[in-house]
Amino acid sequence: MEEGADLADPVELVGLLGSVYRLVTDAVTGLEPRDLLRPTRTDAWSVQDLLFHLLLDAQRALMTFASPTAAPADVDAVTYWRPFRPDQGDGGAAHARFVRVASAAYSDPTQLVGHWRDTAEAAVRAAGAAGEGRFETQGHVLEAADFVSTLVVEATVHYLDLTVDLSAPRPPDEALRVVRGVLDGLLGEPAAAAWDDTEYALKGTGRLPLTDADRTSLAGQADRVPLLG
Repeated sequence: MEEGADLADPVELVGLLGSVYRLVTDAVTGLEPRDLLRPTRTDAWSVQDLLFHLLLDAQRALMTFASPTAAPADVDAVTYWRPFRPDQGDGGAAHARFVRVASAAYSDPTQLVGHWRDTAEAAVRAAGAAGEGRFETQGHVLEAADFVSTLVVEATVHYLDLTVDLSAPRPPDEALRVVRGVLDGLLGEPAAAAWDDTEYALKGTGRLPLTDADRTSLAGQADRVPLLG
């Protein structure tokens, strides 16, 4: 594991995943269709769009936990994220377009909430039943705990995105610490800026711009931020 990745044990990671997924569900349950069109921190997506993107991740989790393998792991909870940078490929533009079109296909957008809830709950149950072992996803092989960590990071950061225009509690401190550990791992050392965990999650992933004070504190680290997109 890369330096700086302060990750929880497997059972705790599954619990964190369940907690963050439930927060997402709570945030969108009962919203009127017009509220699902509220903005998020991701410029390209509304709440409805981002929820569909999260649904795809929960669906992928179900497929992954049904794909055990004896092959050795080739990435871990940190190195899995190395290709996910806004300066790589098209910066996610094609996926953003797909998500907008697909999420708009729901005749009643509130049906998406139920689809998300059922799939997310199933994904958490599958994570809990997976135990140890290695699994295939997106052309890679990960240890079970490392894969669950990637789900926690994705869900936690996107929960912050999802709720920027909604009234919702902050994510669990433990989940934010998993995000910090992964960002430090990508950086190869702890970030020099005196950020709290939420600020680090937002600035380390490019959701918020670096200030002049941030750049002074980070010094040579500044040119490497954002660490993932």
